[in-house]
Amino acid sequence: MAITLTEKAAQRVEKYLESRGKGIGLKLAVKTTGCSGMAYVLEFVDKASSEDQVFESHGVKILVDPKSLIYIDGTELDFKREGLNEGFEFHNPNVKDSCGCGESFTI
Repeated sequence: MAITLTEKAAQRVEKYLESRGKGIGLKLAVKTTGCSGMAYVLEFVDKASSEDQVFESHGVKILVDPKSLIYIDGTELDFKREGLNEGFEFHNPNVKDSCGCGESFTI
C-alpha cells in the first residue's frame, strides 16, 4: 500500500514549502498520546532519513518512518476548509476508533 494526498492536500503542501523557501516534502508520523492512544504528526522536512519510506503523490514527497508506517499504511491525506477553519484530514483505513475531539485514534 502507500500514503497518498488528494490534489487539494498536495497543493497546500506545495504552497507551504514554497512560502517556507526550502524543504523536500512532508513527514507523516504517529506518536503515543491523547485519550485514544495515538495522534498524527506532520512536519516539513529538508532531508530524508536513511530509514524513511518515501512515497510520492501529485508531485509531493511524503516521508514515513517504518515504526509509523504500520499504523498509517493506506492513509489518504486531504485538506479541508470549512468556514474559518482549515486543516488536514486523515482517511486511515486502519483506525478502529477515535476520541470525541478527533485528536487521537486507536488501531
